[in-house]
Amino acid sequence: MSANTAISPSQLSIKDLPWQIEWNKDRCTLCGQCCAVCPMQSLELGTFRKRTIKVPAGFKNKPENEHSIYYGIRQRTAPHQACVGCGTCSMVCPNDAILPMHSDEKDKLRYHVNLGGQPRTRGGRRNDNNSLLDQIKFIRISMLTDPALDSGRHEFDLRTLIGRIQSPAEGLATIKEHGWAPPVREIYPLMIGSMSFGALSPNMWEGLQMGVAYLNEELGMPVRMCTGEGGCPPRLLRSRFLKYVILQIASGYFGWDEIIHAIPQMKEDPCAIEIKYGQGAKPGDGGLLMWHKVNKLIAAIRGVPPGVSLPSPPTHQTQYSIEESVAKMIQSMSMAWGFRVPVYPKISATTTTNAVLNNLCRNPYAAGLAVDGEDGGTGAAYNVSMNHMGSPIASNIRDAYLTLCKIGKQNEVPLIAGGGIGKNGNLAANAASLIMLGASAVQIGKYAMQAAAGCVGSESDRCNVCNIGVCPKGITSQDPRIYRRLDPEKVAERLVELYVSFDMEMKKIFAPLGRSTSLPIGMSDALGIADKNAADRLAIKYVV
Repeated sequence: MSANTAISPSQLSIKDLPWQIEWNKDRCTLCGQCCAVCPMQSLELGTFRKRTIKVPAGFKNKPENEHSIYYGIRQRTAPHQACVGCGTCSMVCPNDAILPMHSDEKDKLRYHVNLGGQPRTRGGRRNDNNSLLDQIKFIRISMLTDPALDSGRHEFDLRTLIGRIQSPAEGLATIKEHGWAPPVREIYPLMIGSMSFGALSPNMWEGLQMGVAYLNEELGMPVRMCTGEGGCPPRLLRSRFLKYVILQIASGYFGWDEIIHAIPQMKEDPCAIEIKYGQGAKPGDGGLLMWHKVNKLIAAIRGVPPGVSLPSPPTHQTQYSIEESVAKMIQSMSMAWGFRVPVYPKISATTTTNAVLNNLCRNPYAAGLAVDGEDGGTGAAYNVSMNHMGSPIASNIRDAYLTLCKIGKQNEVPLIAGGGIGKNGNLAANAASLIMLGASAVQIGKYAMQAAAGCVGSESDRCNVCNIGVCPKGITSQDPRIYRRLDPEKVAERLVELYVSFDMEMKKIFAPLGRSTSLPIGMSDALGIADKNAADRLAIKYVV
């Protein structure tokens, strides 16, 4: 074998790839649209030479070779250009001549992607479909009502509170001692979790903000969205829509210079301040915005040079204990807004959750606790973090609520649950289960992207390239050639539809329970599960 035809040890065939392009030569007109829109550059126009053996009649003449040349579509096999199955090529093909097909065997690409000694990274959440929340059933039905009609007949609003909730006597005592009372906000129990301006494209971020504004001002639903780490556009900080936003500060402090400088010009206070100490999808890791996404706009907002990766430290570098973090962060953020804005921490669901919660209960500044479970999505994380670290949200939020009950604080410190809610499409049922396990509110991230913008990422590792800025839908890309595919107004429209349908489904769940005036927080006697171990762990009924 000559040097030109040698096969290198790292060379892959199309069979080794998880997604393989099926191309119909007869239908294709070689317009090139599929090659132009492929975010991974997996396709290229190629020249093919075909050899045909012509066998003449009789035995006198020897067989001859005939060669023909034609042009077509070739799939690249380099690991960094491997097809991710997004299907964008088939969406733009005018003749249905191309389609990505999943391989019929386990792919070998996972063993070849760590070029340069780098661990494998994935945008999107873990590939695990076994959701405990989907196994929970609602078993307490009031026989004095009509379950089929209650949610439509009784007009009730789904509301919850964020902030330190004190009794009137305690509130008066706090005012007398400190001159202020803990601020409390009435919000919708389904929040949009932290997705930063930078992780999301400008069009996606703007679409979500437009949808949130419409839900508040036209439909009267007090929906709130968290900015995530990375700041937000200056015009939002100085607009009246800031009251619908939760500002997040994390260990990288990206974008906070802009936020602090804008405080004197703010027309409205933000809904709350979230201090991120951990993410459920990657406990122990900080955030990471890869250099692919750090264009001039993102760099200006975050106060960094363009074109550099932006990793956040895994911990806040100025704090070394729970007590110190409460003293420094929660109190300083409360003081920055004159004690008018609730401030709460966000942590990963781990065995240390109760330790953090016990400390928060002793401090009047803490407005609640957000707990992020292991199934939370993320735009950039190592596989080892996503697949092998963290704790499920159901058991963790249940432990936290039972701890509050033991110390008599269950009606004082709100718990916000996140991580894998609606992972298999059962958003309202999952949210209701967590509320009955003790959460005051739940937050979603990837579900909003899937429903509002048509994200094609899946648990079978389809697409999931959120972290490198080549999102085919334009949801998580900072390349204007890609994110202009996404219409912000359509994103807002779909977000509104999502919340309207969620609202109806939640009422259909809660009304038959006889709770049409308030959220059934901690109403665990209404829950049952067919797994005896899970029933004992969550302290709910075992039903078979």
